[in-house]
Amino acid sequence: MAQSEAAIWIDGEPSRSLPLPDRGLDFGDGLFETLLLYRGQALYLDRHLQRLERGISRLGFPASCLTAVNNTLNRVLSSAGSPAQWSALRLTLTRGAGPRGYAPPENPTPRVIISLLEIPGPEQFPAPLSLALADIAWPHQPRLAGIKHLNRLEQVLAAAQARADGVDDVLMLDTAGAVCSLSAANLFLVEGDRLVTPFLVQCGIAGTRRELILEHWAPALGLAVSEETFELPRLLAADEVFCSNALVGVRPVGSLKECSWSDFSTCRALHRKMLEELPC
Repeated sequence: MAQSEAAIWIDGEPSRSLPLPDRGLDFGDGLFETLLLYRGQALYLDRHLQRLERGISRLGFPASCLTAVNNTLNRVLSSAGSPAQWSALRLTLTRGAGPRGYAPPENPTPRVIISLLEIPGPEQFPAPLSLALADIAWPHQPRLAGIKHLNRLEQVLAAAQARADGVDDVLMLDTAGAVCSLSAANLFLVEGDRLVTPFLVQCGIAGTRRELILEHWAPALGLAVSEETFELPRLLAADEVFCSNALVGVRPVGSLKECSWSDFSTCRALHRKMLEELPC
């Protein structure tokens, strides 16, 4: 599988054409998960499926979707051929076809789209990120907070700004001015021997690696960790700042605005803890 081109399956069949109509395309009516695979094995699959299940419930998709996702995922992975050492798998679940208009069909037939792309692995400690402050803010919508729904225009505009500004990513605030996340990663502050991450009840995505840090990796290192609402000055005063997502694991932040950080010791310790759990 060429690293520059993803293999794609629609409802378990190889395809590069999306049947139309599809409410995922029309309205962003769907969910997605990004998984890290090692030699064809999806890491922390149960956590991804638990979040997907929460999204299925909130969007009112049929409960049978989770079984369809599992069956399709197993079918794709068994037919994908010789697996790469490391791959990124994107699993997209849409409500499928429907009549014109916003109202969902009474008996939808959801569609499962899977893409698979070979990527570098997370073994090496990543270089620190350079950040700018995003011009666009996360809007408050508690019903959609935490899940990975398909409406990602804020992140599209934020990523475009990062490219235009010549930085790796941007820090996103919510519409009340509280720190939320980066465009594609959760955020953590280090304050002494404790970690703080934004409280994601109004907006944002609750990542699987964020969950692992909160529940397992940080406690295993003797670090207290909490979810809190805070604003930019507290972040700029932190001893260390790092981010997390499914593909990279953890990555330090090196600079934002006039501030810079060079002590990445906590992030390095979490990276080592992450590596201990990898199957390689």
